[in-house]
Formats: sequence, C-alpha cells, structure tokens
Amino acid sequence: MAAVHESVLDAIGGTPLFRLARLGAGIAAPIYAKAEFLNIGGSVKDRAALSMVLAAERDGLLRPGGTIVEATSGNTGIGLTIAGRQRGYRVIAGVSDRSAAEKSDILRAYGAEVVTAPTNVPQEDPRHLFNLVRRLAEEIPGAWLANQYDNPANPDAHIRTTGPEVWEQTGGRVTHFVAGVGTGGTITGTGSYLKEVSGGAVTVVGADPLSSQYGGGDGSPWYVESIGHFHHPETVEDRWPQAYRSEVVDAFERIPDREALLTARQLAREEGILAGPSSGAAVAAALRVARRLGPDDLVVVLLPDSGRSYLSKVHSDDWMRQWGFLESSDGLRPLIDDAGPLVTVTADATVGAALEALGAAPGGVAPVVLARTAWPYGVSATEVVGSVSREALAAALADGGAKPDDPVGALLGPTLPTVGVGQSPAEARAELGEGHPGVLVLVDGRAVALLDRAQLAG
Repeated sequence: MAAVHESVLDAIGGTPLFRLARLGAGIAAPIYAKAEFLNIGGSVKDRAALSMVLAAERDGLLRPGGTIVEATSGNTGIGLTIAGRQRGYRVIAGVSDRSAAEKSDILRAYGAEVVTAPTNVPQEDPRHLFNLVRRLAEEIPGAWLANQYDNPANPDAHIRTTGPEVWEQTGGRVTHFVAGVGTGGTITGTGSYLKEVSGGAVTVVGADPLSSQYGGGDGSPWYVESIGHFHHPETVEDRWPQAYRSEVVDAFERIPDREALLTARQLAREEGILAGPSSGAAVAAALRVARRLGPDDLVVVLLPDSGRSYLSKVHSDDWMRQWGFLESSDGLRPLIDDAGPLVTVTADATVGAALEALGAAPGGVAPVVLARTAWPYGVSATEVVGSVSREALAAALADGGAKPDDPVGALLGPTLPTVGVGQSPAEARAELGEGHPGVLVLVDGRAVALLDRAQLAG
C-alpha cells in the first residue's frame, strides 16, 4: 500500500535504488542509482533544505513571519521554498545567471521571489550572487540566510537520512559510493556515515567536472550545473565550503562536460531515467569505477535531480549543437582542422603585445580573454570578454589615441559571435551577418578556432 502523509515535507527522503542494467551491461560490479529526483521538490537538496530550516527554527534564527534568503543554482532554493512556504515564511532565492531558466520558473511556481545575479565574477565583486543575498539578509528585518555552503545542517541531513538509506537498501553490501561535489554536503554526510557504519570499508568517489578545483582542475568554467568548484582568475581569497570535508572523499573521477552531458542523455534513452547533467557526470564516474571492480563489489551512484529542469539545455539537441557538444557530418570540423591554432589576447595585455600576437591571427582579428587556461582544446568561451583587431590598434597608435604600453582593454571591440562545431557553414555564415569579421567555433563549450568570411565562403 502506498504511503499516506500529512504533509509533503514528510515525503522527503526514502528514495529508491534502480539498477543501471543497460549502461552497466558487461560490467561485473552492479551499479545502482539512488533516484533523488523523486523527492517532492525534484532533487536531493530537499533533504538539506528541510534540515536547515528545522535547525534554524530550533536555534532561534528563523522566527514566525521571517524571510528565508539563499543563493542557489536552483535546487536548494526549490527545497527551501517548499519547506519555507509550508511553514509560513517568505522566501527569496538568489539564482545564478548561468542556471537553467526552468529552475527560476519552478521557484516562482512554488512561491519564491527570484533575483538573478552573476557568479562568473570575482567573489569580492559586489555584483556576485553571494554578496547580493548577504546584503538582502542584512537589510530585511527577520531574514535568515540559509548559507548551504557553510551550514552544518546540510551534511547532517545526509548523515541522518541518505547514508542510512543506502546502507539499508543494499543490505550493507555497498562497497563504493559515487556522488558529485557542489556544496559538499551530500558526499560529506553520506560518505562519512557509510565509512563509519562499514568500518572504513566503503570507498567514496567524487564526480567532478574536468576543470573544477575539487579534483585538481584550474577552476575555469564548465557546463554541468550544481557541482564543482569554480575559481575566477581575479578572485583574491578563494573560499571553499565548510560543508565539504575533503578527507571523506577517497578519490575523484574528473569528467569532461561532453561525457557528462551525453551520459545524462543516455540515462533517459537507455534506462528511462530523465536526470540532469550532474547525474550524467556521476554516472559516468560510476561506470569508470565499476569497470575496475569485480562481482563482489557494489556501486551506488547518487542522481541529484531531474532532467525536467534542463529541457532547454542538455536534453535539447539545438542547445547541444550550439555549444559544440554534438557533431554532425556536415559540421565545421573540417574547417577548424584547417584553421590552425586559435590566437587569443589577454585582457591585461598592452597594445604593443596585442599587436604582436595579432601578427599570427588570420584576418588580424582575435578574441580577448580574461585568462588563458590549460584546457587542451582552447580558451573558455565564458571567459571571452571582447575582440581586438590589428587595424583598430594600428589606427589608435597612428592618431595618438593609444601608446604601445597602454592596456588593450580600452580598445576592445564587441564579442565575436559563436557557433558549435556541429553546426553547418551556412549556420555559421548566418551568425556572421554583415558586421562581424569572424565567428568563434566552440567544441565542448570552449572556443577552439576563429573562422573568417573567406574560410566560410566555400
């Protein structure tokens, strides 16, 4: 008989495990997915949200008529809104401008007030999302900032619920637990419980975007929402979440965006599980781990949220092509293979240094980037801040508008249009239009080549 609850909050937790029989075919170790998208708010964050609200009430931080404020990529805000509205609070969710639009729509549907702010700026920047919500919490009487990144009630939710569920559901047979790392609460809480109850026998593996700093990346942007640790090159003090305890994680599997996104799509098409991109990253990591194991091992991978929040992104063929995650036979791959290395100019370069770099740029045009990264395919498209041309710089030097030692930043042109490697030359020409000297081609969301009009004319 199905359970009967007096409140939707009573339905948080108790999510099932599904064996990934198709994706795990031919692998000796069984892989079971914990379906956290079946929580009432659609994600694992319902657990932490309810835990944080109850703890704040218990500690006198949240009182009747109060306001819950939080910075969120979406899921924690949804959980806080459900819990908060059920218990009579106003909820203000600060959402990253990089989050899927569906998440803001869902937040509003549940009754949250949504404000949007950037996260791709230095942490000290007053425009940063975290600084925005802190100001709101200080200015609004009776407001409480949930602060999921540093709130101990976040990992505690998983010590009390998620970990015990995994142990009970597997009859204590789980040997490896795999999860993404965002705030760190889920992997810290669940992992620490499983380690303790198993006498240290359970191995905890973090699934991390390739460029995330948790697993040793350079901190440059990636396209899988809700996990990883980003580091803006101009950030002065890099603060890591207190909810994350690095000693709980035994190893990381660093997953490229393309592998994560395509695995999320496979989950839907082969396993009947419509999950988000961070679930794709976690399953990709779990598959890697399981291939190294035997039949006596058992892998549990946590699927954080539903793919319904990402229909405009990972589950959209158009979006995947536009950002260079899907390729096609009539795409731009042959043209970029012939284009040569992408020439870039950093935003802090001088006019003289930029002119020297532009000597090797086809058409004398190059994108200006915030910082060059160690990424094997090129610079991050999200770090492109404009463009610069040899013609414009030479003219500025000739008429005295600039000197060779001046910063190039004052002479930036507009950001060049972008197309994905899977798009056709005709689509690239359409983006080029009449006013741009070239288009940037993206592979896995990062600029790898610049194609000018002559290269696209064929």
